[in-house]
Amino acid sequence: MVLKDFYKILSLENTSDSKYDAVILVNDKHDVFKGHFPDNPIMPGVCMIQIIKELSETITKSNLMMQTLSNVKFMALINPEVTPELRLELDIITTEDGLVKVKNTTYFNKTVALKLSNVYKKT
Repeated sequence: MVLKDFYKILSLENTSDSKYDAVILVNDKHDVFKGHFPDNPIMPGVCMIQIIKELSETITKSNLMMQTLSNVKFMALINPEVTPELRLELDIITTEDGLVKVKNTTYFNKTVALKLSNVYKKT
């Protein structure tokens, strides 16, 4: 975990062949939120991208390096004081040439907060 104590995995399950559901709890007291933003904490997009990478590494049991990031859509602001629990749907496929393709949708409650697609290379 790049950001120590930033989040905790509450559950991580394989729901079908390449699909996974993860539930995480964001630490709303983490120092990141003191700067982003004081008295109005908002989850930095780069932190969400890092969480997706780390969950993908856990699932694939591989160290990954991002190759491409596409279709990134931040749909709603995540305030960790209001909604610290996030659900991430991940569709992870490893290609014959060893690339790991990930599609993600992140929710708080029933609200879609983020959608993205990315490709990683195993390192």
